Amino acid sequence: MAAALALSERGRGLTAPNPNVGCVIVRDGRVVGRGWTQPGGRPHAEAMALGEAGALAEGATVYATLEPCAHRSPRGPACADSLAAARPARVVAAIGDPDPRTAGEGFARLRAAGIVVESGLLAAEARRAMAGFLMRQAQGRPLVTLKLATSLDGRIALADGSSRWITGDAARAHVHLERARHEAILVGRGTWEADAPRLDVRLPGLEGRGPRRILLSARQSRGGGNSDETGGLGSRVRGNDEEVLGGVQEIAALSGVDHLFVEGGAVTAASFLRADLVDRLLLYRAPILIGDGKPALGDIGLTDLAAAHGRWRLDDARMLGSDRFEAYLRQRN
Repeated sequence: MAAALALSERGRGLTAPNPNVGCVIVRDGRVVGRGWTQPGGRPHAEAMALGEAGALAEGATVYATLEPCAHRSPRGPACADSLAAARPARVVAAIGDPDPRTAGEGFARLRAAGIVVESGLLAAEARRAMAGFLMRQAQGRPLVTLKLATSLDGRIALADGSSRWITGDAARAHVHLERARHEAILVGRGTWEADAPRLDVRLPGLEGRGPRRILLSARQSRGGGNSDETGGLGSRVRGNDEEVLGGVQEIAALSGVDHLFVEGGAVTAASFLRADLVDRLLLYRAPILIGDGKPALGDIGLTDLAAAHGRWRLDDARMLGSDRFEAYLRQRN
């Protein structure tokens, strides 16, 4: 299952609205088939693994990170039906599929075909690997990652707006890797106009995995009324290869986006935090002091210091060159 989970990460940021699933087929102690959901969502991981295993799938054990789908699609058969036809002896899934079109039906079809079904193996790891898909299913919106690159004193730029570069090469390369794992990347219009960021992926071999570019701009609000970046329904238009949102709540309407990467600036970051829409926080801190510069965040709506505690859990920490990287997860009841 650990191998299947590793394979599933290959599809992260490429498979929405389908989940990034991994699958491994084992027979007589040997891997005979491997698969992961392909870009655009098809073929599914199980279909790819079955295609590689061929007749060796019969009597084998199938490890899948998600319950095999039970709904038919014009793009391909249901994986539960394909597995039933291949006649493995056992199917082990990490978690069930919350999609109401499957939701237990995949397991039921496999059992009806005489296949032993087990679930729950490395379930927590699977939920983490498919967090974007699961967030979309549960909350109807993408998983949001906010990235902040600051000085030791919490500044993101000099007073005149100069910000290139606060962090070093290793930290910036890590940011590009994170971009490659998201379907879309969002910045505020102020950052877009001041810095003209490319918002692409510039790592060897991953140049083709640049995310869609999203701009958050109050200027695009519907009907010409007053709006700000904290919410509401503004118009969404396509401009020069970027989409424009009039409010943070509009991220729910982004089709094919299960993972959204928010890079700034301070007003935009604060808007997402104020709306409690940040699920992952990536903090890159350079060993420099700026002093009277631009702060990383604006008003996030905090009125009680006690309410600031217990909201974030440290998930990762490491050095990237001379810069300190920390990842935090939002703790929700």
